[in-house]
Amino acid sequence: MLEVKNISKTYEGKPLLKDISFTVEAGETVCLLGASGSGKSTLLRIIAGLETPESGQVLFDGIDLASTPPHARDFGLVFQDYALFPHLDVFDNVAFGLRMRNASYAAEITMRVATLLKQVSLEGFEKRKVTDLSGGEQQRVALARALAPQPRLLMFDEPLGALDRTLKEDLLNELRGILHKTKVPAIYVTHDQEEAFAIGDRILLLQDGVIIREGTPAELWSNPRLAWVAKFLGIGNVIEAVMISPNKVKTDCGVFHVNCKGKKGERIFVLMKEAEDAGGEEIKLKVEDVLFKREQFEVHARGGIVINMKEKPKIGQIVRVRVNVECLS
Repeated sequence: MLEVKNISKTYEGKPLLKDISFTVEAGETVCLLGASGSGKSTLLRIIAGLETPESGQVLFDGIDLASTPPHARDFGLVFQDYALFPHLDVFDNVAFGLRMRNASYAAEITMRVATLLKQVSLEGFEKRKVTDLSGGEQQRVALARALAPQPRLLMFDEPLGALDRTLKEDLLNELRGILHKTKVPAIYVTHDQEEAFAIGDRILLLQDGVIIREGTPAELWSNPRLAWVAKFLGIGNVIEAVMISPNKVKTDCGVFHVNCKGKKGERIFVLMKEAEDAGGEEIKLKVEDVLFKREQFEVHARGGIVINMKEKPKIGQIVRVRVNVECLS
């Protein structure tokens, strides 16, 4: 088990990571999700031993890794730019880590590389130049190379950021299957919410160097708690409201009955989500813009409100929608 305890780091005199603590259990994939500059990649580099924290500890199975150099930590890394060796073919790229560990027999290396290339759907690519491969194929080689020495932990730093949407979805599905099959614990760094929700068993949301929310994808989606989390994940509409009584708030869309902690006149945030059934409260919205999104239409209204409709409304039309409203911090 990986344990990160009270890690802090500054950059140019400003706090970058602030007292970060979390664990990664055996076989678990943990996603570090946040906007650029939130400290995700720096935290990954500290765990890998490529940077030193100003305080805190990184432990694996209870052993402090402070004095253990990166190459001896037995962690595998996969980067966005793949970091493959252009002068080596696919086989030699994947075999590199095995040879560095002085694997005893060439036959063992050949068997291990063949197994991994089959696992990442690259059978028959052994002698290909990595420079002749597509981006998706290069990423598969990078994954096979990281898996080859059978690391104790895998770490991914925005690994699919340079790929198109369709290829990214395919690789995510393959990667999730490989991680579950091999049961290698993993840390996956990304700024992409869809990636995090697709691959993470647990998600840690970073904002300005602090973990502000963590949980399973389902827990975060059903209960974001914080206005920033709901906005970042794109969950419903986050709008300002004013408390007019302990169980009633006023917004630009109307007055809603909701239990919020606050005093009369206090400004708060609420989350407005479309009701999935006949429940909730009805509001009226004037359509300002309509975008086609796959099997439905994304309707934009005053105040930045966005709803989804199966039938395309006209610009300027008044539509009625039933919504559920809940309080956010």
